[in-house]
Amino acid sequence: MLSIAEIKRIIDDDASSEKKKIAAVGQKYYEAEHDILKYRLFYFNADGNLVEDTTRANNRICHPFFTILSDQLSSFMLSFEENPIRAKEKVEGLQEHLDLYFDSKFWAEIGEVITGAYNKGFEYIYGYKGKKNRRVFECADSMGVVEVRAKDTDDGCEYIIYWYVDRIEKGKKKIKKIQVWSEKETHYFVQNGDSGKIEKDHSEKINPRPHVVYTDEETGEKFGSSLGYIPFWRLDYNKKQFSGLKPIKGLIDDYDLHACSLSNNLKDFDTPIFAVKGFEGDDLSELQQNLKTIKTVGVGEGGDVEIRTVEIPYQARKEMLLIDKEGIFMFGMGFDPTQVGDGNITNVVILSRYALLELKANKLQDRLEGLMDQLIEVVLAEINEEFETDYQLSDIEYKFTRSMMTN
Repeated sequence: MLSIAEIKRIIDDDASSEKKKIAAVGQKYYEAEHDILKYRLFYFNADGNLVEDTTRANNRICHPFFTILSDQLSSFMLSFEENPIRAKEKVEGLQEHLDLYFDSKFWAEIGEVITGAYNKGFEYIYGYKGKKNRRVFECADSMGVVEVRAKDTDDGCEYIIYWYVDRIEKGKKKIKKIQVWSEKETHYFVQNGDSGKIEKDHSEKINPRPHVVYTDEETGEKFGSSLGYIPFWRLDYNKKQFSGLKPIKGLIDDYDLHACSLSNNLKDFDTPIFAVKGFEGDDLSELQQNLKTIKTVGVGEGGDVEIRTVEIPYQARKEMLLIDKEGIFMFGMGFDPTQVGDGNITNVVILSRYALLELKANKLQDRLEGLMDQLIEVVLAEINEEFETDYQLSDIEYKFTRSMMTN
């Protein structure tokens, strides 16, 4: 079993790893926290020093295209009307069992897994015994899952460390729950704050806890058993576990920059500049007050007032925004809901707009089916043990019939 010092070191090392840093960026963009929020304006002052400009407008607006693309993918992949996990026609009684396990709550968790895999590059799902003594699956945030291997070259995990923030005390202090899973049991720990000491979680009555705990109805005695494996499974978005954000992050950042620059220009130059010649007033304050209130100003002989405006490159920025948006949906392989067309919208046109989204969904579906194979094998083993049947994975087929809007 890992020591508390080893657990803390492993969690800290994982949090600072390049893999988790890249995954965190994808999750931030899904939550509309873009790099534009860090944007600052500078200028060189009279002494030649670079200083921050706090007088000019600096609107920092995030445009959550990545949120749209992510939710599109998960919703589209799960847009079927009936359970896509189907028992083959000649296999009797199996479909009823499958519908109990793979119900709407299960597919809601799979939706979270798909979203997490797209946002961060990989996401986990784990299984446990529910109240009805039936296997239940739940999404586990990959940012809090650490795979621990005896050697880096090992295929299987020796331990899985799963941590999550249970609550926040006094608005700042995070209370972390930490679970260390092995092939035999689960150890529970708690940590007060990110840098706090990790201690054994005394709120857990059984610690360490076997994977499955049974209670004798007559005596009330509890006894447990081991699964012989760690019930965590991972869905990768691609082989390198890169987020779907990677090919479009630059385009989203460019869109944010141009849109915010246009907003800043409009804010900075929303009033005209007055060029006054031969002003006879006492000072400029009087001039400014007159312009704001009575809209008049007195000038001397040969005097004049010219109103000058700054031309904002609106059309150029607008064209750039359209180019960026088109690139985001094209290279992000999504459906652009703002497309209007020329009014001649046929089913062929509509289906063509779904082409890239369907291609992206098909690629991820192959990986999703691989994950489902592992979950179904666990479910079938449980069904066979309880009902003394001999169902096999070969008795099941997938029918993902996704729906698309048509005319």
